[in-house]
Amino acid sequence: MTGLMRSAVLALAATASLPVLAQSVHERPDPVMQQIVTGMPKGSEQQISVMTATFTPGQRTVFHTHRFPVTLYIIEGAFTLELEGRPAVTIKAGQAYVEPPNVRMTGFNSSASEALKLVIFYVADPGTPFLDLAH
Repeated sequence: MTGLMRSAVLALAATASLPVLAQSVHERPDPVMQQIVTGMPKGSEQQISVMTATFTPGQRTVFHTHRFPVTLYIIEGAFTLELEGRPAVTIKAGQAYVEPPNVRMTGFNSSASEALKLVIFYVADPGTPFLDLAH
């Protein structure tokens, strides 16, 4: 086989495998939610926290506020939020919600029989507590 033929065969073999590679690295994430928010930290550094929580049926959070927006993603069950001055909101499995900063609230597992599992995303100034008790 001549050098030119060998190069052509190698190039063809490499090209034949490209669609397989492209398919495996071309996956796109499924968007759940996108929202523009105000009240994010503006310092030169931010602390990103990703947390999980499980609530038994009927379990409730304390009455509280957050200094910065909090994003919730519900894995299982349904979470009802009561935000002061706003209608209650129920977020179900596969849905996300952004809790606004500086709003007094409580949340609870609205099921009488099923557990609630959720993921919490919080971006704050370093050292900021996750929540502040509200009275």
